[in-house]
Amino acid sequence: MNHFEPPIQWSDHEDVAIALYEKFGNEFGEAKIYRIRFTELLDWVLSLPNFEGTREQANEGHLEQIQAKWVYEWRDNQ
Repeated sequence: MNHFEPPIQWSDHEDVAIALYEKFGNEFGEAKIYRIRFTELLDWVLSLPNFEGTREQANEGHLEQIQAKWVYEWRDNQ
């Protein structure tokens, strides 16, 4: 973990997706990522180191974008 990285916010969809991919690796493939419940995804994002957004700031649009970017990240690493 690089402590000099700026904090991640809800609008940093790609940074969040990369962090999730780094955390879970290939445990989640494309179909499995799209089946994740938003309640679970929300908890995982909030638990990421360097994430400074709050539960109240989350919305479906952010979660959908994070999910899509996570799939792209997974594909890029296959």
